[in-house]
Amino acid sequence: MTVPELTLVQFSDTHILPEGELMHGQVDTLANLEAAIELVAASRARVSALLLTGDLTDSGAPEAYRRLRGVIAPFAERLGAEVVYVPGNHDERTAFRAELLDGGQAADRVHWVGDVRIVVLDSSVPGRHDGHLSDAQLDWLAGELARPAPRGTVLVLHHPPLPSPVPTVHLLRLRGAERLGAVVAGSDVRLIVTGHAHHTSSGVLGAIPVWVSPALAYRVDAMSPSGRLRGAEGAGFTRIDLIDGTLVATALPVEPGPAVYDSERDAMVRFIQDLTPEME
Repeated sequence: MTVPELTLVQFSDTHILPEGELMHGQVDTLANLEAAIELVAASRARVSALLLTGDLTDSGAPEAYRRLRGVIAPFAERLGAEVVYVPGNHDERTAFRAELLDGGQAADRVHWVGDVRIVVLDSSVPGRHDGHLSDAQLDWLAGELARPAPRGTVLVLHHPPLPSPVPTVHLLRLRGAERLGAVVAGSDVRLIVTGHAHHTSSGVLGAIPVWVSPALAYRVDAMSPSGRLRGAEGAGFTRIDLIDGTLVATALPVEPGPAVYDSERDAMVRFIQDLTPEME
C-alpha cells in the first residue's frame, strides 16, 4: 500500500473576521476553517506542515488573527506539524507579523520540513490587490535556490503567476510572473503553491507546476452565466503529498456530499489489487 513520504495541508483564503461578523452577511468563515480541521483530524493523516496561503483575515483586524491562531496553533501542536503563514492582499502587515509571526520574523522566509524546503514569498503590496515581487525579493530567492535542497523546494505565495478565465481574478494575478519564472528556471523548485483566486486551477510557470488552491471562505464561479460574475458558498482546501518522489496536489471540499461508497480501506485496496495484477 502506498504511504505518502510527506503530507502538507493547505488552507487558503480563510478571511477570518472578528467574532460575530459574517462574510457578505452569510458566511461564517471560522466555522469553515474548523470544519476543514475536523476533516483532516478524522483522516489521521500524518501531516508535516500546514500552509496558510494568504488572505487569512478579511480586513487585517488583530482580533481576527487571534481567532485564526487560536484554532490553528493547537491543531498544529496535536499534529506535530509546522505552521507556515503567508500574507495576502487582505492581510495587514503590522497585525499579521505581530499576531502570527510574533512580531520579529520577515514574511519572506524558509521553513524546512525534513529534507523538503518551503520558501515563502510575500506577493502582497499595501494598498493593492494584485500581486508584485520586488527585485530585492527575487534576488533573495535566487540566492536561496543556489543551494539545492536534498528533496527539492516548494515555493509558496498568495498570488498565482497564472492567467485566469475569471476576468477579475485575471486582473488581480501576480504581475511580472515571467520575472519569477526566470529565477526558478533550472532550480530545484518542484511545485509553486498559491491561493487568492477562490477557484481551483493549475498550470505551469516555465516547466514548473503551479497549483491554485480552493478557498475556505467561498468559491468564485469560473463558469458564471453569460454577462455575470458570481461568488457562491462552498469551501475547500488542499492536501499535497510526496509519493514515490512526486508531489501531488489534491483539492478537497469541506462538505463532500453523500457517500457513494464507504468501504474498509484495506479490503478495498486488496479488491483493486486483484483487478490489476502485475504485467508480465
